[in-house]
Amino acid sequence: MTAQVRNYWNRLPVLLRAIVVGLLVALAAANVWPILLLNLGVPLAAITEAAFLALYVWWAGGNGPPSRTRTTRAIRFRGGVLLRRQWTWGLLAAAFFALTVHAAIVLLFRFVTFPTAEFRRGYDFSFIPTVSLRWLAVVVSALSAAICEETGFRGYMQRPIEQRHGAVVAILISSLMFTAVHLSKGWATAGMVPIVFGAGILLGLVAWSSGSLIPGMVGHFVMDVGLMAYWWTGIAGSFTAFPISQTARDTSFAITCVTLVVSLCIVMMAVARLRRISAAN
Repeated sequence: MTAQVRNYWNRLPVLLRAIVVGLLVALAAANVWPILLLNLGVPLAAITEAAFLALYVWWAGGNGPPSRTRTTRAIRFRGGVLLRRQWTWGLLAAAFFALTVHAAIVLLFRFVTFPTAEFRRGYDFSFIPTVSLRWLAVVVSALSAAICEETGFRGYMQRPIEQRHGAVVAILISSLMFTAVHLSKGWATAGMVPIVFGAGILLGLVAWSSGSLIPGMVGHFVMDVGLMAYWWTGIAGSFTAFPISQTARDTSFAITCVTLVVSLCIVMMAVARLRRISAAN
């Protein structure tokens, strides 16, 4: 029966298989942390999640059973040693990717009113007793999302589609799926959807150009720490700027526009350099 199921599975289009596997690899693992947090409390949940993530990366990278899928898992995880130049440009891309996303969000809410209630829905950390433990929960939440989502979307989903249909199709599909799974969030307003899709595109480009998931994981982590701490939970402060329809275009608005353009250009420059380095090696 197992052989029959495997045979039927292998007959499915690569694109469909990649989407299903990518979603399972990303979402099943990412949802372990909320369960631990709600049932164990922050300190024990954080330790348990760290152990789980280490085991998850070990397995997803091509280790452990079943032995027949080890090579496939290693390829999809985009394993391999990064050169020093790749680390440099990869980390530069990661840092400015996070800055690009946050600048885009700030700019969005200079055009429309920031919906605080919608953004905070589902991110109530009031049950965590101290600020330091709330920050620990933020960091672990961001780490879990970065590792699991990059492994699932930019690894197990995007990589096989790249091999069959090319990078453009793969990045578009993984970004669409990445956006779709976030549409149920309270903060997924009409204005946020293109930002999420754009973030998916940039992360897909970074993974493809570097040949590694690590730079994307770093950028995703930095982005999510900011999202969790500032936009979603408010433990790092609250956004209080008014739309320019009420204040007119001010200095902060101009700075945000310049920041968005410059940071996006740096990300694209880093992607181009990473691609040239990967192609040469």
